[in-house]
Amino acid sequence: MGIISWIIIGLIAGAIAKLLMPGKGPKGCIITVLLGIGGAFLGGWIGSQLGFGTVKGLDLKSILIAAGGSFLILIIYKAIKQK
Repeated sequence: MGIISWIIIGLIAGAIAKLLMPGKGPKGCIITVLLGIGGAFLGGWIGSQLGFGTVKGLDLKSILIAAGGSFLILIIYKAIKQK
């Protein structure tokens, strides 16, 4: 996958995760993309460990896996920020 694909998946996954997470979170487009890209890596790793698959391209399954990873990153971010 190329860098443009990772950025697009990151933007979509980060936006989905931010919509699903209640309360305040990190703001800004750059943070959303970075959150989504990190979530794609985390979601892809967890998905491959559990046998769900990985983030391979711009398809619905990859976006959902990346959004799940982004959601987990947001949960960790909020837990750290509250302390």
